[in-house]
Amino acid sequence: MKALVLTDIGKTALRDVEKPTPKSGEVLLKVGMVGFCGGDLNSYRGLFPLQEYPNILGHEVGGTIEELGDDVPDDIKTGMKVTVYPYLNCGKCIACRKGARNACKENKTMGVRRPGAMCRYITLPWQDVFSSEKLSLRELALAEPLTVGFHSVNRANVTSQDRVAVIGCGIVGLGAVAAAVEKGAEVIAIDLDDAKLEIAKKIGVKHTINPKQVNLHQTLQKMTTNDGPDVVIEAVGSPVTYRQAVEEVAFTGRVVCIGYAKAPVEFNTSLFVQKEIEILGSRNCTTEFPEVISYLEQGKFPVNEVISKVVTIEESEQALADWATDQQGIIKIMIDFDKK
Repeated sequence: MKALVLTDIGKTALRDVEKPTPKSGEVLLKVGMVGFCGGDLNSYRGLFPLQEYPNILGHEVGGTIEELGDDVPDDIKTGMKVTVYPYLNCGKCIACRKGARNACKENKTMGVRRPGAMCRYITLPWQDVFSSEKLSLRELALAEPLTVGFHSVNRANVTSQDRVAVIGCGIVGLGAVAAAVEKGAEVIAIDLDDAKLEIAKKIGVKHTINPKQVNLHQTLQKMTTNDGPDVVIEAVGSPVTYRQAVEEVAFTGRVVCIGYAKAPVEFNTSLFVQKEIEILGSRNCTTEFPEVISYLEQGKFPVNEVISKVVTIEESEQALADWATDQQGIIKIMIDFDKK
């Protein structure tokens, strides 16, 4: 079977790899849809520090269980449509001992530090699949990036009393938007792309801001009666947006950082003290998969509008290269293994 391998910075190859066989406690998954994430793009561009080369990309999966290994529970059956928890933790480090396996010091995410899912078949432990009878494979492939956004909102303990600003409306940022809306918060979506802001409106945000068109600080102050947002979620990963998050958050507010900064960030650290703010990191997800699957099953998320392009595995190399050249307007590219 063919697999998309990131061989080095800016280099990919389609390689033939063997179809795996499930071991005891594992399932064989026939991959139907798999998404490119922003991490894949940054790895291709050499901007993701955790990426190991060479590696089969892919961890946003919608697939069907085709075969069961021994010692798999009876409620896991062939033919089930599932998505995948793609993170592997060590179970021994301080984060794991505290129950935060998402922040494991030795975390091995599929496609980053172990082989990923941009191939027709993968095997994985039965505990790492989440099923839905209602969702399509493309919807299931969106679950993982949405869980990352949902986790950031849970990290901030967002409530209906909060004003939440989300900086960056890629798929992870839109996941944060959706989660905050579900909490009943007043949500402000911020992005340089009006098309992404229109999608945020369909999810239920009250306000949108395009900083290319208006002054971000003045507009946020007006929207929040000069307080600033109670919570700012940074979902871009640029020095500019990291600073904006700290500068714009309200006194005693919370800043949640999802994006990996692509360069060193200089802060006016006096704001940390003056505002007595909390700055929280948010990595991967913990218990959010059932929450996101339930949300998607309700049909609230504009699935088709966030999928910018669907390609075959043979077209995947060019699709990634094109995305690295022109990112404008692209939210999600997916490989469909059944596309002719």
